[in-house]
Amino acid sequence: MKRSLSRLEKVPLRVACIHSLDPYLTDMNFTWKRTLRTASSERFLALRDGKDLAAVDLHYLANGAVAGTVIILKDSGLDESNIQPLLSTLDDEFLPDVDLEHGNLTYTVVLGEVLGNWEAEKPSMGAF
Repeated sequence: MKRSLSRLEKVPLRVACIHSLDPYLTDMNFTWKRTLRTASSERFLALRDGKDLAAVDLHYLANGAVAGTVIILKDSGLDESNIQPLLSTLDDEFLPDVDLEHGNLTYTVVLGEVLGNWEAEKPSMGAF
């Protein structure tokens, strides 16, 4: 089942920019924190009271479109009714040049849980 959002259906939210580099606070009482930024992508976490609610990866495509993957964390307390306001705040604050209505912004929304972090091991001093 394909779900779509449009700017006409958005729930109005007051979004206050705390500082251009700081997280953003919304009426849903969460903050956005940018955790990664490259030339063609960004990762944001939605946090409430220090707890991760959702992770969003945005990929800026060569044609000017943006494709996003949203992972709603199982224990976040968020449900389907929170997805549109969550995406609306992200869209309004960080994606001024694209929107769902014009077809140049798409999201895939997933429900998941963090199992851990895997990182490459640093070689020991004696290893070649």
